[in-house]
Amino acid sequence: MTKTDLEFLKRFSMLIGVLSLIALAFIVLAHYIYSNHPASTNPNAEKIATDRLAPVGDSYAGDTGRAAMLAAEEARKKAAAAQVAYGGTTDGKVIYDSLCGACHKSGAGGAPRLDDKANWAPRVAQGVDTLIKHATEGFTGKAGVMPPRGGNPSLNDEQVKATVHWMIDQVK
Repeated sequence: MTKTDLEFLKRFSMLIGVLSLIALAFIVLAHYIYSNHPASTNPNAEKIATDRLAPVGDSYAGDTGRAAMLAAEEARKKAAAAQVAYGGTTDGKVIYDSLCGACHKSGAGGAPRLDDKANWAPRVAQGVDTLIKHATEGFTGKAGVMPPRGGNPSLNDEQVKATVHWMIDQVK
């Protein structure tokens, strides 16, 4: 090795040593500052951890579980009944214009158009009860598909019945 290379290595080694001492000084300073001023903790940390670890669902076993399951189903039905579509109106025209017309005006999905009386004649001949059943439960025929309750599960039986009667009156 030449004299200049040795001089370079000596100075480079001193530079690395000084930088290591500065880094060590910063580590000691950071430790001192953190020990005097600890990080703040969330006062709700325990509740958050408990909520995060809580079970997602319940299990129902035996008679007690069956009763709880039936009560939950009853509560779900009451909640669904409280959310009746279109404010609970039984005006067939309002429901048709809001929901049924989307398919029965254009013939989408094979739906018979309301102005096509010839296409409605065989359906009306099946009887009002059959049409109400198909509108309530849904129906898949040769020409297309009728979704249950016209695709809106919040329609109640009276609303479906009133709308079917209104539509039948229009095609007669």
